[in-house]
Amino acid sequence: MSLLVKNGEIITAETRFKGDVLCRDGIIVAVGPDLEVPADAEVIDATGKYVFPGFIDPHVHIYLPFMGTFSKDDYATGSKAALMGGTTTLIEMCCPSRSEDPREAIQLWKSKAAGISSCDYTFHMGITRFGEGTADALRAIVVEEGISSFKVFLAYKGAFGIEDTELYQTLSLAKELGVVVTAHCENADLVSETQKKLVAEGKTGPEWHEPSRPVTVEAEGCHHLMTFAELTGAEVYVVHTSCIPAVEAITAARKRGVKVFIETVAPYLTLDSSYAEQPDFEGAKYVMSPPIRSKEHQDFLWKCLADGTVDTVGTDHAPFDFATQKHMGHPDAGKCVDASLKPTGKAGNFTLIPNGIPSVEERVKLLYTEGVCRGRIDLQTFVRVASTRAAEIFGLYPKKGTIAVGSDADLVIWDPEWKGKISVTTHSMATDYSAFEGREVLGRAELVTVRGKIMVRDGEWTGDNGWGNFLSRKPNI
Repeated sequence: MSLLVKNGEIITAETRFKGDVLCRDGIIVAVGPDLEVPADAEVIDATGKYVFPGFIDPHVHIYLPFMGTFSKDDYATGSKAALMGGTTTLIEMCCPSRSEDPREAIQLWKSKAAGISSCDYTFHMGITRFGEGTADALRAIVVEEGISSFKVFLAYKGAFGIEDTELYQTLSLAKELGVVVTAHCENADLVSETQKKLVAEGKTGPEWHEPSRPVTVEAEGCHHLMTFAELTGAEVYVVHTSCIPAVEAITAARKRGVKVFIETVAPYLTLDSSYAEQPDFEGAKYVMSPPIRSKEHQDFLWKCLADGTVDTVGTDHAPFDFATQKHMGHPDAGKCVDASLKPTGKAGNFTLIPNGIPSVEERVKLLYTEGVCRGRIDLQTFVRVASTRAAEIFGLYPKKGTIAVGSDADLVIWDPEWKGKISVTTHSMATDYSAFEGREVLGRAELVTVRGKIMVRDGEWTGDNGWGNFLSRKPNI
């Protein structure tokens, strides 16, 4: 059966025009005005609506063992939430511990999605240790598992974080293989020492999370990565960039010839540090790393999206419940009783709050409302940063990230007139709170397709678990 979307305004990163899109067997087979209606076609009238390529979130955590607990979403809830928001492809961070075998880890992460995910998906392979046999394991993962991007942490020392020798080895191998290395950039030692100092001074609430990881610490981490990238010649991608000094450190390296891409995430564009300063432990809802910054950094990031300095907008979706999991850092955490937690009898502090904000469902609505509707970015930039650039950087383009003959039939019909509010009572994510509770948004994904199959219709879920495919990617060599 064919699917014909008629009379919509088609928006890509390069073009904007009124026309039709014809899809057959999961592929776009024609794009243009007044296309003939095939006898077997379901016709969708998109008059007055935008037609976007399916959006891509290049940075999510669905299955995540972290800080003594596990993320709340699985691929059933996480992929549904993504699609309800218009995201048709997820790139998840596979984050093994230092003791896990990389090949076993990627199989575990794949197993969490296969036959369950409703949207298409792939992974960045996390490297948390580089020892004997690691290079051979990673070569096999690239060639045999179809993974063409790595992930390293210059943070979370003793857990995910790697040492400088390991960083050098990882980037050298990535250069050899033609693999992009995504990186969380903070100086782990500075974070650790600052946290110890603040806690010793009795500064233990969520409001002290940001001061423990100030902009200088993030900027130093970015500068550190740039030095190694320049020396090895590897392509790097800095995830969740939050502040002016970090962007400046990266752009200085670009001028020296370092090939580096910049990601920011929806929380940094729409929230500021005051949220984490709310009383009665409410600020814990907004603890993520790097932290949410003050307003001037938010304004700067919007300008960097508009002028192309920042390439992509992801989420760093890391969903944890507020009532139990975030409360691991509460002063009375030792009294907390939950099946996934172990009461310790000890007082908590901000260093024990699981880092992350659930946002995979809201990214596109927030970017459209706060970006397009407020005149900060135009529609084509919107598509570029939320879809096309991620597809280009991570080896999915033009299969994903555009509306063109031969591309996958991942389409989002967007109603620009719709008005609503974000709420935990209506979202599809598994968490017990929304970081954007009560926020008014303009526009929504009215109809969403993945490879031609309608997953969301009239803003309501109609999809099937297991429809999503793993996307095998080849390195850039």
